[in-house]
Amino acid sequence: MEHIARVRTPADLGLAFQQARLARGLSQSELAKELGIPQSRISELENGTYTAFLRRLLSIARATGLEITAAWEGDDAPRG
Repeated sequence: MEHIARVRTPADLGLAFQQARLARGLSQSELAKELGIPQSRISELENGTYTAFLRRLLSIARATGLEITAAWEGDDAPRG
């Protein structure tokens, strides 16, 4: 099943990251290891607290009329 979310705020993007990660059956630690970044950064992104760059990016999108969406494949139940 494909999921699509409209991204208007850093929190929207964080939720999309979280849902896509869960659809792949990954923990935050597993994803962080795969990406070579701290698990805390994954948490910050998913919680919408790592926002400085994202806020600017979304402001530019709004100002230019660009709509940002996130799409991912997965079932409705997280795998674990």
